[in-house]
Amino acid sequence: MSFKETLSRELNPQQALCASSLEGPLLIIAGAGSGKTRTITYRLAFMLHSGIPQANILALTFTNKAAREMLHRAKALTGKKLTQLTLSTFHAFGLRILKEVLRRAGTLKGSLGAYKENFTIYDEADSISLIKQAARELKLPREGLDPSGLSQLFSSIKTGLKVFTPDTEPWKNLYESYQEHLRIYNAFDFDDLIIKPLQIFREFPEILKEYQKRYGYIMVDEFQDTSQNQYQMVKLLAQERRNLCVVGDDDQSIYSWRGADYRNILQFEKDFPERREIKLEQNYRSTGTILEAANRLIAHNTNRKDKQLWTGLETGKAIELAFPEDEFQEAKLAVETLRTWRITEQENYGDMGLLVRTNSLMEPLEEALLDAAIPYRISGGKSFIKRREIKDIIAYLRLILNPDDDGSLLRIINVPRRGIGLKALEEIRRLGDLKKLRLYSAITALHHGAGEAAGFRLSGRAVESLGEFITLIEKYRGLFKAEKNIADVYRSLLDSLDYWSYLVQENPDRPKAAAWKYQALIRFGDMIERWMKDPDNLSPSLSNYLNMLTLSNQDDEEEDQGKVNLMTIHAAKGLEFNLVFLAGAEDQLIPHAKALEENPLSLEEERRLFYVALTRARKKLFITACQKRTFLREVKESGPSRFLEEIPQELMEIQKAKVEVEETEALDYFAMIRSRLK
Repeated sequence: MSFKETLSRELNPQQALCASSLEGPLLIIAGAGSGKTRTITYRLAFMLHSGIPQANILALTFTNKAAREMLHRAKALTGKKLTQLTLSTFHAFGLRILKEVLRRAGTLKGSLGAYKENFTIYDEADSISLIKQAARELKLPREGLDPSGLSQLFSSIKTGLKVFTPDTEPWKNLYESYQEHLRIYNAFDFDDLIIKPLQIFREFPEILKEYQKRYGYIMVDEFQDTSQNQYQMVKLLAQERRNLCVVGDDDQSIYSWRGADYRNILQFEKDFPERREIKLEQNYRSTGTILEAANRLIAHNTNRKDKQLWTGLETGKAIELAFPEDEFQEAKLAVETLRTWRITEQENYGDMGLLVRTNSLMEPLEEALLDAAIPYRISGGKSFIKRREIKDIIAYLRLILNPDDDGSLLRIINVPRRGIGLKALEEIRRLGDLKKLRLYSAITALHHGAGEAAGFRLSGRAVESLGEFITLIEKYRGLFKAEKNIADVYRSLLDSLDYWSYLVQENPDRPKAAAWKYQALIRFGDMIERWMKDPDNLSPSLSNYLNMLTLSNQDDEEEDQGKVNLMTIHAAKGLEFNLVFLAGAEDQLIPHAKALEENPLSLEEERRLFYVALTRARKKLFITACQKRTFLREVKESGPSRFLEEIPQELMEIQKAKVEVEETEALDYFAMIRSRLK
């Protein structure tokens, strides 16, 4: 059987057409639940079957999870390891370009020429810390300084979403200082992973030519979520061969606040007028009722490509709508609904999604889940590698690899405590500024007495502590270079730091907290070891591991199929659940008052967000809108979301009776479980 025959057997006609159309620009409009991932995976397999070399294919998506899933499926279809296939997120691809280009000494000129190959990636927390440092050096008053807000402003300025206005002009010097600090520290922030490669392509045509030649076939998933800069990157790469396939759904564009621009679909049509367009409109996920509600809702948007999703699945249950008195009754109803569904439908909690518009609505829901002893996971909770103790040890590893990383040095110079006081730090900074040295070099100079002639002096205790610090860093720089077993070197470093004693000192009345934190550090060593031993890992170096961590931390760490998924609608995009309980479907919440206040055109995006919530449900959709809700300790009357009025009433039923789980139902359920275990 030919592979084209396989496509015809495994895919519907439109999907098969997408998978077999390899030459020229292709626009795939993939509706919710239309089998998009399956389609583009078969398209990848067909490329390889048709003789296109792995190294000539570039496939880009937005999360590491999506990239891993696509790669796993492609491997299963082809039976190949696919070690030369570039399938990654945009940011990981940008990182790859920077590492490849900066590896060539003297390739770049201008501002980019100051960077070296062993650069560091700064995540959001690192960027905020650097903004604080730059503000201190500029002697800016602490009053009115919002580092987190400034980080968002600087990101918008850098990516071109905003320009300095009379209101923000006072922060221009701080922005320029932040940029200069990144350059001096040999570091890039996350925006740089897109902006800098794009700058390279525009300023160095010969480098662009190399990548155009390498990547003759390009595919972009979730195209509606691309920013203008991301689109410009793939557009430049595809200019010569024009084999660019973009896959997306303008009805699911919900990330404008972070730069996504669904209008890139229209721009693609202008830039590639010879494109072929294929629509995937058959939905394999939701019942007829849920799909009809979603279709009727989204039809109220005017700025969209015309499409009509349909399904061959059964009509299914009506959408259930309830109006609890307040958020506490809503939370109680949510718990009762989840319990009932689990028993009557014999479903796993992991197949249930409890969705809200904003994080602020989660607290009463989480409390109700805790009280009911229902296991749950919160999307957007604190990541493992963002825990303080993990960031401390990562800072040590970063500094060992890159002594120019002042941010990491400042984080751990007194972790564990070394008695290096503020005066010593001021002297180190002063010598660094005078001699134009990075802090580590200034510490080394002061320790060896090189600063005494210029009037720089440290106490005997500080000199001794700094000497021990330098010895530690230099020792482990050598060990990490020489030893193949990085995990063992890491464990040795942990012992040398005596971090356990430090945690005990920091948590004198909480021994369990100290043990819990130290166990996380042990687990981190195990993670390093697993990564190093992974046969699919072609570049097992500490530097690559740290960069991978920074990139992968943009996704949720782990999935747990036995827990209710409590998350925002934004976090739920790309997921699906047998039961979706959508809480807080009230005006001022969805559509959100702040979004409409900032931009009246946001109404269509808010509707798209509601559409995404509806289309996460496979079998059952339950929606609640409270009659009143507490905002900032003030109880206010609430009204149902205007979007509920856009769903035909015949598709919904109002819940009147309280949902209860009868004891006999529970006993029958447990009897059924026991019979299965025999």
